Amino acid sequence: MTHVSCARQMLSFIDKSPTCYQAVANLAAELRECGFVELSEAQEWRLVPGGAYFVTRNQSSLAAFRLPESGTSSEGESAAALGVAGFQIAAAHSDSPSLKIKSNPELPFGGDYVRLNVERYGGLLLKPWFDRPLSVAGRVLVRTSFGVESRLVDLRRNVAMIPSLAVHMDRSANEGHKVSVQDEMVPLVGMGDAAGSLAKQVAEAAGAEPADVLGSDLFLYNSQQGCVWGLEEEFVSSRQLDDLQCAWSLVQALKDARPAAGRAAVCAVFDNEEVGSGTKQGADSGFLSDVLARIAGGRDELPRLLANSFLVSADNAHGVHPNYAGKADPTNRVVLNGGVVVKESANQRYTTDAVSRSVFALICEAAGVPVQTFANHADIPGGSTLGNIASSHVAVNAVDIGLPQLAMHSPYETAGVKDTWYLVEAMGAFYRTAVTMLADGSFRVSA
Repeated sequence: MTHVSCARQMLSFIDKSPTCYQAVANLAAELRECGFVELSEAQEWRLVPGGAYFVTRNQSSLAAFRLPESGTSSEGESAAALGVAGFQIAAAHSDSPSLKIKSNPELPFGGDYVRLNVERYGGLLLKPWFDRPLSVAGRVLVRTSFGVESRLVDLRRNVAMIPSLAVHMDRSANEGHKVSVQDEMVPLVGMGDAAGSLAKQVAEAAGAEPADVLGSDLFLYNSQQGCVWGLEEEFVSSRQLDDLQCAWSLVQALKDARPAAGRAAVCAVFDNEEVGSGTKQGADSGFLSDVLARIAGGRDELPRLLANSFLVSADNAHGVHPNYAGKADPTNRVVLNGGVVVKESANQRYTTDAVSRSVFALICEAAGVPVQTFANHADIPGGSTLGNIASSHVAVNAVDIGLPQLAMHSPYETAGVKDTWYLVEAMGAFYRTAVTMLADGSFRVSA
């Protein structure tokens, strides 16, 4: 696979995944095609050595894992029977900053126009949302003969836009302006006679009557497809690179993984990272620890296994911006196409320490993948990632990584065409590696 073909495959996945719900559904479909067995949290798990499994929560988070081949039981009930002495865990997130459509969303304008009432989801850049064709996707809850059924919907066509105010009516528009989401970011969806059309079209996309739609989680998204561009095809741009670029790459690595002896290869994709992770399906929940405990055969065994485990938290990083170089750290700045980024922070907003950085560097070196180091400008504190949140529930050595990008949290972001391939290669090597903590505090890193 070439760098460009890998990037194009990733873009194809993002094009089909406008919200976290479609993203998880599409990742699950890829895993099924590769022979992964779907599990249910509500049922007993009957795992076997060498097996490959996945489970979802809330349709928006996913945990998948491959077990080593060296177990002793055909139906393992403990980590020992499954041949598991530790976990190689990688995690990313499925959500991206967006505009969520409120309930009862239609805002009429004197019978002339129909607009939508929306609110921000996460820390999105507001101004790039103006003057872009937008569509609607998410999930709806439909009344059925047995109760309620969740169905995914994606209108997949241009149905909305947020028009800018002409500069003639605001001569100071280019001098800085604080945008009001409630008053100014109100998408226009039709003329007055379009009243009620959104509800009808969403219901039709769900295969239901409007009266049977009982609830919804619907978001606006940028309709423009991703592309590879540049004089030498150096760049890739798309919506949701943060963090579907990492989520897709981790799953590709897991699909082809053959875990090291004694290690279960685990991939977790969490929802709600962009709003703090404090949900039942977020990194600040028991989702990951619940899955690991069931592999371990119970919570009593889990601490011992975690001592021989390692977590890679993958969430994109800020590449140095050629027009704003002063915003980057002077010695720990990263560039697009420069390789996987290791993120460091003195205040532990990232989980990386000298131990985890060194271990991950060895793994990347063995894979032939370049590594860059990122630190925030000392006067510009950065955000946290799911890594330090997840590791508060699962106490393991952990490193925060990502891929360098520009325009993070914009509805159209930019990254390097080589870097997706670098991450797939690095994570493939990670899953083939066993990281063992020794009594003297050192680590054995062995494939």
